[in-house]
Amino acid sequence: MRIAIASDHAGFRYKQLITRFLLESDHEVVDFGVDSEEPSDYPLSIRPAAEAVADGECERGIVIGGSGNGEAIVAN
Repeated sequence: MRIAIASDHAGFRYKQLITRFLLESDHEVVDFGVDSEEPSDYPLSIRPAAEAVADGECERGIVIGGSGNGEAIVAN
């Protein structure tokens, strides 16, 4: 399965762990960022991941953030 993944800086470490698990489970992962724990503007990574799912580029998507509230709003 092709899975989009994205996070804000607070979710970066979890994104890394989940990505590793998915790859070990033979899934294809498309990482939309972020690439570090440096503060970031989460819509810049979350929206493209959600659009990849909506456009059919990826079958599923995972978005991760500090609270998850803003990420869920952007993804929806």
